[in-house]
This record gives sequence, structure tokens and C-alpha cells, in this order.
Amino acid sequence: MVPNKRITIADIAKLAGVSPGAVSFALNDRPGVSDETRKRILAVAAEHQWVPNSAARALVGSHAGVVGLVVERPARSLGAEAFFTDLISGIQSGLAPSAAAMQMRVVRSLDDEVDTYRAWHSSKQVDGVIVLDPRDDDPRLDYIAQVNLPAIVIGSHPSRPDAPSAVWMDDAAAAHMVFDYLVALGHRSIGYVAGPEVFEHTTLRADVLRSFIDDGVESTIAFTDFSAGRAANVTRQLMSGRTPPSAVVFDNDVMAVAGLRVAQEMGISVPARLSVASFDDSIMAGLVSPSITCLSRDTFALGELAATTLLSQIAEPVRVDSVPGPTPSLTVRESTSPPSERRG
Repeated sequence: MVPNKRITIADIAKLAGVSPGAVSFALNDRPGVSDETRKRILAVAAEHQWVPNSAARALVGSHAGVVGLVVERPARSLGAEAFFTDLISGIQSGLAPSAAAMQMRVVRSLDDEVDTYRAWHSSKQVDGVIVLDPRDDDPRLDYIAQVNLPAIVIGSHPSRPDAPSAVWMDDAAAAHMVFDYLVALGHRSIGYVAGPEVFEHTTLRADVLRSFIDDGVESTIAFTDFSAGRAANVTRQLMSGRTPPSAVVFDNDVMAVAGLRVAQEMGISVPARLSVASFDDSIMAGLVSPSITCLSRDTFALGELAATTLLSQIAEPVRVDSVPGPTPSLTVRESTSPPSERRG
């Protein structure tokens, strides 16, 4: 430990081998951790002479007991995406032991999202926020840092020192899981039906696909709005061209099912003539026929971790460390196979 540096909740979490949220629950005598874990945390805190920050304690009475989540998506599409259902459920689970509530707002633009943070902060409606879909030169993060609003970003890598901390999953490595598998099957023409280009995770995935050019892989990348309708239109265009791809990867399960339906509509056999894969998994992806190969991740655990890390950040006057989220895996199902010429 650095001399003369006040030990933080994040430091105690590292030493005790637990999450920052678990430390917060133990130190504040709240439910959510086992007796054994609580004793271990308290022993570490006592050994390093941890004391609560007086300024933070003085504000406890003025806390709203609410965290905020703003989603910039078409409201009509949210209920169809398993990712958001699982993420929100996980956030609620992470907040439950502290009795904190979640306030959620769906907006149409980035400006609307910043305006929401401004309104929440000025009226003290929330104690902190969870930020989704980071992007380069993100004005949301600039505003959050400017007003010192506690925040946790769900992102693709650890945050810069001057930005809010992140609960992150390596989207470049995850993209390699999907594209490496298709290339290993023998696919040399791959389409990627992506979400908006401004999102960091979308551009990371696109960059990974482009990196296969030296291996003789041709790529076609189409950016959309995550909707089933746009995914269907783009798939129809891709498969109507003179040299259609032999595999198409979609950014979410809803888009993948829409693309599968287009292939069936056009009489294109999956996976004999077209392999289909998705960057999101769901029950739906496993129930359609053929079932869809997906990148599987524990989105519920991701939301839960984001919530407990945010609670830790709200309790701490200093920036907590970024935390790696659940590691994804590739679930191979019936919708992918070697391209027809390789099988022959």
C-alpha cells in the first residue's frame, strides 16, 4: 500500500478477493454477503486502519437512493432484445441488497441523454448512473466528469484515468471468437450486419473483420439501427448481389433471426449455402430452426456487477478501478458449417 494514502473500498476489495460492492455491503452492515466473507472484509479493513470518509458520510442523508440508466434506442425494439432484459434484471439484482432503486429513461439522441443527466444531477434525482454504448470523444463522459457525477461505464476496455471507471468485456477478443471460427470453417466472404457505427464496440468488431484481409477474406460491413427491419433489408441486399457472402454475422439475436427469415424467404439453405451467427445469444436463438451460433455471455451478471461497482463508486470519494466483466464464449449451433465448396 502506498504510504500516507487512505485505503479505499477498491483497495480492500483487491486484498480480500471480492467485489467492491461486497466490501460496501460489509462495511455498511448491509445484507448481500455471507458471514465468512463479511468477517474477511472487516479483518482486512481493520488491519489497514480503514475509516469512512467524513465528507462522504455527511452526504448519506441527502442521497436519493436511486441510480439512473439512460438508453438511446427505439423504445419499440427494447422489449425484443434479450440483452436489455437480462441487463436490467441484473442491475436490479445488484441494487436489491442496498434497497436502492433504478430510474430508467429511453431517449432518441445523444443530446437528449446528456440533457437527462443534467436534469437528474441538478435536481439530485439520482446518486449515480450506468452508461451504455461508449464512443470516441463521448460528450456524456465529459459532462459526467465535469459535474463529478458518480458513474460506471459498460464498455469494451478499462477506462482512461480521466474517465469514469468501466465494467468491461474485451469486444475485440470476443469478435475474434466469432470471426476466427468462421474463417477456420473455410469462409472467405463474410458479411457483418452491425449496429450504429458511432458505438465503440461496433467499430472494434468491424476492425477485427477487416483485419482478415491479409488472409484473403473479403468483408462487407453494413451499419444499421439494431432493428429487425433494417437487418432484413440489408440481408436481402447482400444475398441479392452478384457475389453474396457465404457467412453473415449480426450484432444481436433479433437481427440474426430476421436475417435467417430472409434466407428462408429467398430459398437460401442455412447453413448449406449461408452460415449465420450472432454477437448476442438468447432463448430465441436456440429455439429457431436452424438454431443460431452465438457469442454467449452472462449479461445478467454483467448488470449485477455494474450495479455493485456503481454503489461502491457512490460510497467512495475517489475513483474506483475498472473491473473485468464475465468472459464470453462461443456457442456453436446448427446455423454454421463449412461453405458448400469446401464441403464438396
